[in-house]
Amino acid sequence: MSPLDHLTLRIETHLAAIYGEGDHSPLVGRLIDTMRLKEHFFEPVPFINHWSEKDVALITYGDSIVPTEGTPLKELASFVRERLGDSISIVHVLPYFPWTSDDGFAISDYNQVSSDLGDWSELENLSQDYRIMSDLVVNHCSTSHEWFQQFEKDEEPGSRFFLEVSPFEDLSEVVRPRTSPLLRPTPTPSGMKHVWCTFGHDQVDFNFRDHDLLVELVKIIRSHLDHGISVFRLDAVAFVWKELGTECINLAQTHELVRLFRTLIEHVKPDAVIITETNIPNQENLSYFGNGNEAHGIYNFSLPPLLLYSLTYGDCRCLIQWLMRMPPAQPGTMYFNFIASHDGIGLRPAEGLLSHEEIQSMVNKMLEYGGLVSERALPDGGKRPYEINISLFDALQTEEKFLCAHTILLGLEGVPAFYIHSLLGTRNDREEAISSGMSRRINRRKWKADDLRVELDNERSPHASVLKKLLDRIDLRREQAAFHPNATQFTLHMGDQVFAFWRQSVDRRSNVFCLNNVSGEEQRIPVASINLISTEDWLDLISGDVLEEKEGDIVLTPYQCIWLANRRKHLPY
Repeated sequence: MSPLDHLTLRIETHLAAIYGEGDHSPLVGRLIDTMRLKEHFFEPVPFINHWSEKDVALITYGDSIVPTEGTPLKELASFVRERLGDSISIVHVLPYFPWTSDDGFAISDYNQVSSDLGDWSELENLSQDYRIMSDLVVNHCSTSHEWFQQFEKDEEPGSRFFLEVSPFEDLSEVVRPRTSPLLRPTPTPSGMKHVWCTFGHDQVDFNFRDHDLLVELVKIIRSHLDHGISVFRLDAVAFVWKELGTECINLAQTHELVRLFRTLIEHVKPDAVIITETNIPNQENLSYFGNGNEAHGIYNFSLPPLLLYSLTYGDCRCLIQWLMRMPPAQPGTMYFNFIASHDGIGLRPAEGLLSHEEIQSMVNKMLEYGGLVSERALPDGGKRPYEINISLFDALQTEEKFLCAHTILLGLEGVPAFYIHSLLGTRNDREEAISSGMSRRINRRKWKADDLRVELDNERSPHASVLKKLLDRIDLRREQAAFHPNATQFTLHMGDQVFAFWRQSVDRRSNVFCLNNVSGEEQRIPVASINLISTEDWLDLISGDVLEEKEGDIVLTPYQCIWLANRRKHLPY
């Protein structure tokens, strides 16, 4: 069997799992032609890690920095190259397409870069030095998209592209991330239709049962590859397939669609990476690894709320228990770790890890710090906090806590991702959040390029201080093989105030013990409890201090972090 025949069989298997048994050969042929696989075909090697300890991601909007002249994407490229340099390797540019709402996630044209930001050439130029990560918003599009305008007129093909449901159906079991009505009444020439809107009435959910829609979305994937995109973030992918009478989330067809997208993408670009964005409880999130055949990476959504809780209350028991339960990422998969993003700090991923009382206590504390809270609807008609909206610097209150949080981020198994406003130490923008009616905008400030330049060129500026300290720590991480995203990790038990874990490189030569004091009190760790190899010297990578004695205690000041690494002694033979 030729490689192309084998691929054909794989695609047929995916489609049978999604649509049921039948003759899917016409659709298989269309997908192969759309991806141009007869012209450019590569056989991917399974279980290969397309990342290393040197990989660090930046998360940013295309216009997080507003230029005095030129385009925002050009300004962003200048900032990344001049201020961040080699410290990062992946740039996640949040939706850069024409849009109508949700700050970019209601897309009206998937094939164009918004003229307010720039054009494809600027992203292609940046992709020469960095891997570009792009959002594949596959669950929905804007009501201004050509397809939905066709739907409103009963015109092909858009008339088939959206999910219609009778308003008399029982939808009480559907899991909702929002409180808005699920169905949107839409007048058409053939009568009133009700379309499914998971996130809001300007974001209309696709009908993946339609084969033509699937082909159109695969065309978008191929276009992204042609423009230099090599990392795909599958936005809100958990919701894409619906079955009445179920929760309409994480269904088997959804997982199979992820497998199909991966199969198509990696046969065009074997080192491309798919990352799933599923803001759901931890065990459900982990399922998107599949058997090493779904997502290469998953957003580690439980980390932000658990780390915030630990540093807020000086108690890391929840972090320790969570880390002990986390399976190591298998070869070819990785955790995508973050503690702040353009969205808020999700609370669903903390369910089952923190009690309702602990979550509510943390919510109340963040409200005291100037934050806001978004809610979701429950099946019984009630509401529950869905996410905390706050800048991470305001959530943690001090630079010491802030630096501790990011040091933990850098040490953990996985690829670390930094939100641009964390790198810059940006504070709450409550005025914009309240005036716009969008709570998430509290952490989506748009810096004027000249203002930011003044701040970062001033050594006394808190923004310059935060950026320098974070970049210094990032660069330390990038030199340690023990911090490879798939290097061994073991949780250590050093009390409730010290979050500690051990990393060991794949070749077992490099070891780093990460000791992080999450409390405002001094902590003492007996050196003997760490079981250091006596034939090696040990030093703290962060301070540069050598551990002179194997007896006594290691003293951690409030929120201090230590990366205790080994250096082989020169022994006589």
